[in-house]
Amino acid sequence: MRGNEWKYVKECLDTNWVSSVGPFVDRFERMTAEYVGTRHAVATVNGTAALHIALIIAGVQPDEEVLTSTLTFIAPANAARYVGAWPVLIDAEPDYWQMDPQKVVDFIDRQCQWKQGKLTNKGTGRHVRGILPVHILGHPIDMDPIVELARKYELAVIEDATESLGAQYKGRRVGQLGDVACFSFNGNKLITTGGGGMIVTDHEEWAHRAKYLTTQAKDDPIEYVHRELGYNYRLTNMQAALGCAQMELIDDFISAKRRVAAAYTEAFDDLPGITPMREAPWARSTFWLYTMLVDEARYGQDSRSLMRQLAQAGIQTRPLWQPLHRSPVYRSAEVLSSGIADDLNRRALSLPSSVGITLLETKKVIESVVSRFEDRKRALKER
Repeated sequence: MRGNEWKYVKECLDTNWVSSVGPFVDRFERMTAEYVGTRHAVATVNGTAALHIALIIAGVQPDEEVLTSTLTFIAPANAARYVGAWPVLIDAEPDYWQMDPQKVVDFIDRQCQWKQGKLTNKGTGRHVRGILPVHILGHPIDMDPIVELARKYELAVIEDATESLGAQYKGRRVGQLGDVACFSFNGNKLITTGGGGMIVTDHEEWAHRAKYLTTQAKDDPIEYVHRELGYNYRLTNMQAALGCAQMELIDDFISAKRRVAAAYTEAFDDLPGITPMREAPWARSTFWLYTMLVDEARYGQDSRSLMRQLAQAGIQTRPLWQPLHRSPVYRSAEVLSSGIADDLNRRALSLPSSVGITLLETKKVIESVVSRFEDRKRALKER
């Protein structure tokens, strides 16, 4: 919080525009759409609400299926269930840890059939309605094969870009690569409104419907007439004020993230047993959460043991999410897996990478990771 946050929030307080309408909501929507490169944006109370509404406006119906990532936070799968649809979980690829486009191709080619103008899962008999790719950790998915399949089989593409605002795929920002996309502004994201989300799309009708559904589906706001089930998913003016101030600094924030990532990558590139996160030649990552892989045999300890030791030194690190097909709530879901997500979950550790982390703090993290390897190596020699 180092820009116009105080000024804009004070303006909300001075003018009494503090709730779910006000000039900053409209401004934040315009700023986000312009930055992403879409025609429309609709603010929501959080990223999960954005995903829920995005699935509705994309036409996903109860008892249909949506293909999504298994290596991700649980929100996209939950959003599919909110609309009564079923997630089909797709494994990660080993290089950049994103949803594997080839697994999507394999599922559609081998396990589905095009019948009466619909793509049907031969095993379940359910209509496959959409693909919900999740750009994790600030890096985009290889989207061309996914979009090509979607166009061939008339599937909606709903981008979950909640972790990857500002990331680029072949020179285009994520959020404009499919039919509709969602962002999150939770406290740990690249920019924050404390909580909040955004739906972006080029479809004018979809944007109007998203605004309608997120504001309780009011057909007559004076007489309180509601012809559809709506939701109270509105963002407050005060939160949007924070968002506007944060958006003014987004390029600085991305530069800071990339500087931190470059420092970690340089330090760990030759460290045995540590694999720094990579950036595809066709991508520009924001490195939202800098993550490395720990090889127990070569480094001398596993990721969880290292996590505990770093915590004792005052350094908080985190593993990646448990793959959704391992979570009890989705254990019965259909999954296309070769074990990549499971391996990444076992070996990955995300390091401190805030836009506010100092050079001294980054150096402490690096020295702590390197010293633990050297300590293990020294102990082995002394045996």
